[in-house]
Amino acid sequence: MKLKPLNDRVLVKRLEGEEVTKGGIIIPDSAKEKPMKGEVIAVGPGKVGDDGTRTKVAVEAGDKVLFNKYAGTEMKVDGEEFLVMREDDILAIIEE
Repeated sequence: MKLKPLNDRVLVKRLEGEEVTKGGIIIPDSAKEKPMKGEVIAVGPGKVGDDGTRTKVAVEAGDKVLFNKYAGTEMKVDGEEFLVMREDDILAIIEE
């Protein structure tokens, strides 16, 4: 199944969090926080302004991003978990 977000929505796949601390302690699944980093999978065409012009979304597919802790709506597609969120919920693009 393919998903194409509408307007200023972005489809993000969470990046896996650390399973071992720097000190070597293994963190169990029940104690892990959900990561706030993800990879952009698909982007909508942009928000339509009051004058009818469309504003392009600042992120592109493939970008690594940092987003709000409780951002987006979680969904499962073909057994994989994704988030659909507004562009406003993205805090930064991670450049490596």
